[in-house]
Amino acid sequence: MSHAIQHLCNGLIRRSIELRALYRHAATQVGEPGLRTVLEEEAQSLSQVIAELQAQMRSHDNAPATRRRVIGAVRYQFDTLIPRNDDAWIRLLAHHEQILLRAFERSLSKLGPGDMTTALRRQLSRLHSIDLDMNSLSKAIGVGH
Repeated sequence: MSHAIQHLCNGLIRRSIELRALYRHAATQVGEPGLRTVLEEEAQSLSQVIAELQAQMRSHDNAPATRRRVIGAVRYQFDTLIPRNDDAWIRLLAHHEQILLRAFERSLSKLGPGDMTTALRRQLSRLHSIDLDMNSLSKAIGVGH
């Protein structure tokens, strides 16, 4: 695996770690128990994405990312300091989910055929499922996604 592909994949892992942390935090902040459950499930789905990408990196004898980016940690601090109601959490998570989804799609467009492309396509499918959930929640609160 080239250094460029390793860097690209580790960037996706870091972004996924950042979003998972935000989902977990939001799940502790929302008032609606059903929403809390959905957000916890989305965090678990992201954990699977992360674990599978890390395993793929290891299978190529590369060290996978295990932490978020510095800018991601700063953004997390900012996002979690502002008090939000349930609707605001949904909007914020939907926004960040779209950013992650686009990052995966851009990365796939840069990769040629190979193991990492297959792994990213599998994870992209999982991310689309999370995005559909967030889209449904966004529509339920009357926000375009």
